[in-house]
Amino acid sequence: MIEALPLTDAAAARPARPRRLRAVLGLLAAHPLLRPVAALLILLLIDAVLLPGFWHLEIKDGHLYGPLIDILNRAAPLMLAALGMSLVIATRGIDVSIGAVVAIAATVAAMAVNAGQPLAVAYAAALGAALLCGAWNGVLVAGLKLQPIIATLILMVAGRGLAQLLADGQILTVYRDDFFVLGGGYLLGLPVSLWAVAVLALATITLLRKTALGLFIQAVGLNPVASRLTGLRTATLIFGTYVFAALCAGLAGLMIASNIRSADANNAGLLLELDAILAVTLGGASLAGGRYNLVGALIGALIIQTLTTTIYSLGVPPEVNMVVKALVVFLLCILQSSELRPMLRSVTDRLTRRGASR
Repeated sequence: MIEALPLTDAAAARPARPRRLRAVLGLLAAHPLLRPVAALLILLLIDAVLLPGFWHLEIKDGHLYGPLIDILNRAAPLMLAALGMSLVIATRGIDVSIGAVVAIAATVAAMAVNAGQPLAVAYAAALGAALLCGAWNGVLVAGLKLQPIIATLILMVAGRGLAQLLADGQILTVYRDDFFVLGGGYLLGLPVSLWAVAVLALATITLLRKTALGLFIQAVGLNPVASRLTGLRTATLIFGTYVFAALCAGLAGLMIASNIRSADANNAGLLLELDAILAVTLGGASLAGGRYNLVGALIGALIIQTLTTTIYSLGVPPEVNMVVKALVVFLLCILQSSELRPMLRSVTDRLTRRGASR
């Protein structure tokens, strides 16, 4: 009779390795950032193939230059808008007045600088105007219980008209060098705008994760009635998200005005709110509220800017960019449909059964 030889440690460990690998792959597949990161990497690889020199970086006068740096710099205002929009959507809201707030902040800052005011005063006036806009939206939504899209639509229309009135229908050109630093300056080799986004994003993420504020916002989005009955000040939380979104939009307006060295009330931030909503959904947030990911929203903004840069670099008409964005929004809305998921599951189960029967 042949006795079974005892397994060595190495042999015993062999079956465990595939299990660990499967577990790791399962965790990666379930990670909320997998899809946006994969989409961004695919876009970057396509650019590397279609656009020679896309990955090229060089240092001039101590500053980094290259297509990747341009994408990061141009995506900075959208990343700010996506940060604020994430929290608004997390509370089952929407803010379509982001672009108007951008125009107001840029116009107020340009007027203050041209009037000879110090840069700090100009920035404070612009951000103060943005905060007032956010408070207006918050009062309408949280206080008067208006539908978010209707409440913010009022400011979307009236806000841009107010900016045009302040600028007297003109493009306000700025000639002060210190005004150009936020949107066109460099710090430690990288654009100042990126540092501003990084500071605000880290501060926001830290505040939401280290305190109960993030959980409260998520609870309001999941079930506002139950949250109110448990003692949460839902109106205050909702009001705060709209104020924060307007603050982010105001800072984005300062960046845009600084970058183009002027304030264009007609075009500054035009349709930025739609790109912000798309960035948030690309990052894995639910339009139904209760689920958000700030890092994912930032990656979504990078995806949109990379896609825009790719289309322009290939010589495709700009109108195609809007069509592509519309298709992406359509697909995202369809995939988040509560009716579609059971249908997809039933189709998958049928295909699996047919394959097993064969």
